[in-house]
Amino acid sequence: MIPRRLKEVVRVACGIPQELMLNGKKAAYNEDGLATIHNCDFMQDERFMKAYQIGKMTGSWGPYDIYWRAYVACWAATQAARLEGDFVECGVNRGGLASVIMSYVNFQNLHKTFYLLDTFCGLVPEYITDEEKKLGRLPGQYEECYEFVRKTFSHFSNVQIIKGTIPDALTRVTTQQVAYLSIDMNCVIPEIASINYFWDKLVPGGIVLLDDYAQNIFKPQKEGFDRWSFQRKVPILQLPTGQGIIIR
Repeated sequence: MIPRRLKEVVRVACGIPQELMLNGKKAAYNEDGLATIHNCDFMQDERFMKAYQIGKMTGSWGPYDIYWRAYVACWAATQAARLEGDFVECGVNRGGLASVIMSYVNFQNLHKTFYLLDTFCGLVPEYITDEEKKLGRLPGQYEECYEFVRKTFSHFSNVQIIKGTIPDALTRVTTQQVAYLSIDMNCVIPEIASINYFWDKLVPGGIVLLDDYAQNIFKPQKEGFDRWSFQRKVPILQLPTGQGIIIR
C-alpha cells in the first residue's frame, strides 16, 4: 500500500487536481493532455524521477510536465540499449528528452554514439507545408539554443551534435546501424525524410519514437506517417501520450 503522504507527493508532482474524477474515481494522472485512473507508479521510481529532473532543468518543455511521454522514451531507450547500433534524435531543441534518456540508461557507459540533429533555432520556411502554415507552423518559433546544447552535453564523449536543416544534414550521421530513432520536428517534410533515410539503417528490433504522431495539433504529420505506414506495410502504435512507436 502506498502511504498517504507519498500519494500526495505524486499527486502534486503530476499536477492532478483533487477534484478530477474519471468514471467515478479520482484520476491517478492528469498531465500533458492525458488523464487516467490507471497505475502510474513509475512516478515513484527514483531512477526515472532523477533522470526526468535532469531533462526538465534544460527548460525544454516550459512550465508543463511530460512525465508519461518521458517514461515512454526511457522504455524505448532501454530496449534500444540492448541492441547493436547507435541513437539518433531528429529534433532536439534544448536537449531535454535526450538528457532524460541518457541519464536513465547511463548512456556515457554504453559503446554507442548519440547523434543530435536540429537547426537549434526552430523551423525553416522551405520545409513547412501550406497546410502547416495555416495551422500556425511558422519559421523560427524557438530561440537559438545551439551553444546551450553544446554545453549541456559537453561531458559526453559519445555525443555528436549536428547543426543544420533536415533532410540536408542527414548525411552527416555516419553510423550504419541505428537502434533508437526519435523524431520530433513539428512538421511533416523533415520527419518523413528522416524515417526514410534511417529505416534501412535500423537494426532488427530497433525503435522509432514519434513524439507528435497522435497529437491533434500535428495532424499533417500523422497523415504523412500513415501514408508511409501503408506503403511500407509497417504498423504504428498510437499512444494516449500523443506519441507513436514503430518497431523495425
